Amino acid sequence: MYIDCQHLSIQYPIYNAQQRSLKRSLLSVAGGRLGQVGRTMTVNALNDISFRLDEGDRLALLGHNGSGKTTLLRALAGVYSPSAGQIKTSGRMSSLLDATLGMEPELTGIENIKLRSLLMGIPKQKLPSLIEDVIAFSELEEFISLPVRTYSSGMVLRLAFAICTAQPPEILLMDEWISVGDALFKDKVEHRLQQFTQQAAILVIATHDAHLAARIANRHLHLVKGRIAS
Repeated sequence: MYIDCQHLSIQYPIYNAQQRSLKRSLLSVAGGRLGQVGRTMTVNALNDISFRLDEGDRLALLGHNGSGKTTLLRALAGVYSPSAGQIKTSGRMSSLLDATLGMEPELTGIENIKLRSLLMGIPKQKLPSLIEDVIAFSELEEFISLPVRTYSSGMVLRLAFAICTAQPPEILLMDEWISVGDALFKDKVEHRLQQFTQQAAILVIATHDAHLAARIANRHLHLVKGRIAS
């Protein structure tokens, strides 16, 4: 298993962005550097990013808001296509970038487990044990047969987290360390998250926490305005 990222650049257009105040707002929100192609404003979110990770590597992405950490994670996950360079990977990609992504509020908890499992490529024969694990961990019990739209935001997060962490990952992408629920449930989440990250052959996590990065990562990548800091 590996991630091989070579000379990766991500650039995307921003239309109707000619006013100076809007340009400043774009930089503060999107990060990176502003450019222009013809009359279209662009955000150069990542510029010439190169690194390689092999089995056993844990990479911490460090940098201020807007430095490109989340953009890099999304590019690794296949959400963004490179404007230049390339990303090659070997291994099943799991992500905790947005645990609730793909949740359907009109479906029940059980139906959402089945749907997410299908999207995650989990074999049908493993589904019964996975459903049992998710229900037990999320502590939703009788609510699991109700539409997700009836859940509180905390219940939705518990269900989503339980689903995302039900299958051991090969390559794991994370945007910050997750904290879900009240004090007692947070202990369960912390324990499960520790196990989940340790099972990953490769881990990439974006964080502001230098102490966390020192504790769990053997590789660090510091980003400044979409570039690797020297």
